[in-house]
Amino acid sequence: MLREFLGWRRCLAVALGMLAIAGCIEAYRTDYDTRYGPPVPRERRLSEEAYLAQLAAGKASYARDVQPILDSRCVVCHGCYDAPCQLKLESFEGLERGGSKTSVYDTTRLQTASPTRLFIDADGVPAWRSKGFFPALNERGDSSEANLLGSLLFRMLELKKAHPLPTSGVLPDTFDFGLDRTLNCPAIEEFDDFAGDHPEWGMPYGFPGLSEREHDTLVSWLRQGGFAPPPDPVSPEAGAAVARWEAFLNGPSPKERLFARYVYEHLFIGNLHFSGLAPREFFRLVRSRTPPGEPIREIATTRPYDSPGPGEFYYRLRPVRQSIVDKIHMVYELDDARILRYRALFLEPEYTVDRLPGYAAADAANPFKTFVAIPPRSRYRFLLDDAHFFFSGFMKGPVCRGQAALNVIQDRFWVAFTDPDADPVSNDAQFLANQAERLRLPAEKENSPGIGDIWYTYRVLEEDYQAAKAGWLRIHGDRGGTALHDLWGGDGNNPDALLTVFRHFDSASVERGLVGDTPLTAWVVDYPLLERIHYLLVAGFDVFGNVGHQLATRLYMDFMRMEAENNFLRFLPSDMRQAERASWYKGVGGEINGLWQNPLWGLAGETVIGYRTGDPKKEFFDLVRRRFGDAVGQPDPFTGCGVAGCGQGGTPTDPPAQASVERELRRLAYAKGGGIAFLPELSYLRIRTGTGGTDDGWIYSLVKNTALENVSMLFLEELRRTPAEDTLTLVRGIVGSYPNFFFDLHEAEAGEFVDAILSLDSPKAFGPKLAERFGVRRSNPGFWKISDWFNRHHLEANPVTAGWLDLSRYDNL
Repeated sequence: MLREFLGWRRCLAVALGMLAIAGCIEAYRTDYDTRYGPPVPRERRLSEEAYLAQLAAGKASYARDVQPILDSRCVVCHGCYDAPCQLKLESFEGLERGGSKTSVYDTTRLQTASPTRLFIDADGVPAWRSKGFFPALNERGDSSEANLLGSLLFRMLELKKAHPLPTSGVLPDTFDFGLDRTLNCPAIEEFDDFAGDHPEWGMPYGFPGLSEREHDTLVSWLRQGGFAPPPDPVSPEAGAAVARWEAFLNGPSPKERLFARYVYEHLFIGNLHFSGLAPREFFRLVRSRTPPGEPIREIATTRPYDSPGPGEFYYRLRPVRQSIVDKIHMVYELDDARILRYRALFLEPEYTVDRLPGYAAADAANPFKTFVAIPPRSRYRFLLDDAHFFFSGFMKGPVCRGQAALNVIQDRFWVAFTDPDADPVSNDAQFLANQAERLRLPAEKENSPGIGDIWYTYRVLEEDYQAAKAGWLRIHGDRGGTALHDLWGGDGNNPDALLTVFRHFDSASVERGLVGDTPLTAWVVDYPLLERIHYLLVAGFDVFGNVGHQLATRLYMDFMRMEAENNFLRFLPSDMRQAERASWYKGVGGEINGLWQNPLWGLAGETVIGYRTGDPKKEFFDLVRRRFGDAVGQPDPFTGCGVAGCGQGGTPTDPPAQASVERELRRLAYAKGGGIAFLPELSYLRIRTGTGGTDDGWIYSLVKNTALENVSMLFLEELRRTPAEDTLTLVRGIVGSYPNFFFDLHEAEAGEFVDAILSLDSPKAFGPKLAERFGVRRSNPGFWKISDWFNRHHLEANPVTAGWLDLSRYDNL
């Protein structure tokens, strides 16, 4: 009886929100098939003529009215592979496809899952239904009533409207915001039970509901059938550029075909943009069965080096038909100068391609075998030209969630590269060809590698390679000792020569230059290492792979990190290398790691850098700052910028008010432990200026550097925490893609804000001391206003490289 009463109550709540729709459905369950007919997917992408006719009749416009709401309120959580229930709303095709009860992220998966990449692994709604996806839009009879009550999207919006969030405080435990939470993914036929069990779980989940205008706009569009226009055509300017590039990438000679394969296997994850053209028009490099000039038929393979199958194929530029989300937006610029650069690197050098390599996994997963004919200097130069893009592929990646892989790196470290013209390892074709067998990667076994393979096969191969590399350096490279000129300086004008990597628990981001104070560790990367990481974490990684594949990737990345760290240690005095490395690997995990992995291969040589202080690590990077000039990045207003007056809060050219604010914030940059340990991983701070106008302000990212005894273990990170050593890096503008919290305050409150952080003495103190006065909680009725503000300013500052920020990690504090 109680259940029946609750069913009528839900029915009444829906009826009150139905505007022109009268009546109600059965007490607590709708027999959709009887009432509206069986589900049949309909064609919702209209022709241009049909769509214009709808607009002329006064119907809502998807492009003008609906998509902006979905972007700012839904895509901020429902994007990429970690979209709840695989309901990806970056595009109309994702909304049409609907949701799935199968999770992409499954650390217990013993068998490889079938890929479900939108636009790639199925074509059209019926094909997705055959893969188990259920609709979010009505697929039954086309009536106003059915278009609403048969729509999962409508029912979720109405559920939120009937059960709004509280307007203050921390949300109750009935909400689960954990990334590994069990998702409830009801189909429309199951929605009544879902709503009865979780009435507070309407959409947007755990955030304030839509405004009346936004809600009414979506409801009106859904009632009218939920139609959309055809995709926007490619602009004429971009169309001409596409034609030039497709002609260039499909040259007929073996040399041209090998070059194109190399470029494709490295750029397939990028959003390609034509320099100087429309800032939001992007393309993907794909393999197609059809030649240039014909509609693209993309070849769906798991990895870019998998066999394309029998028959001819072509490299094509496919338009990106979806809203841009920041977490997977990695931009690679194309222009005529780039074609000239590719010719100089790959086509003009004298080398012969006798035969094209095959696609068998044992060889295709190893770029040192596949591309042995291409001079390694050309390959290395190609990667260095856009080192920020390729490092973003490793750290930011196309898979959205990577805690199992990212716990292999420190929370912040700096990256430099060996000089391609001087490095005897990166520049020697014969040495690398001889080492190709030792440079094998676990991706060669696709989804069948095991822990034993890593510990007994690939560990031995890595040790053998390190020994061979050490011998090679003794003969060809280290006779005079390492020096600053062994590092690549960006050729005087490339800002990618020095990078800062931030880890944000299960995501990471890459910034150009040296950001923040001297970090605990640093990497020096040469060509074999740069190439292997790409084929390990990007080209060879399968987000749908089984636990063996994912575990092997994580374990092998340990070798890559230690190799990069060893390369850096070569630039420090030999008598301090062991102690320096020991400071990175403390505790039980670090000791276990040292039992089976020699951490100091090839470090017998001495550096010729004449150190004069007791802190060679800091002195090394001070020397790098002076030597590399613009490659170091913009002056840091908080720490170590090396500019007169800088580091005292602001730079000499800043407005006095901003300099005053940054003098207060600078106190956080030099704090350690204490209140810093209780901050979220990544916070965005808006400082309102002047009279406090809603659109004025400066943006800062507060990046917590979580201190660990070591990064040698897969699990139990909390047991390795050393919160007394946590630090905070402050950066102007937006860093990362997943803010965990927003702060909003006036410039006059900066000092009080800093005092509040430094006075935190427990997690419970965060709310009363910080969140209630300066924070923007999930329950804040003005949440969407400030979220929109950060997104808008991010796009204005970075019109090509910005995307929608993700709110799926936003803390409930």
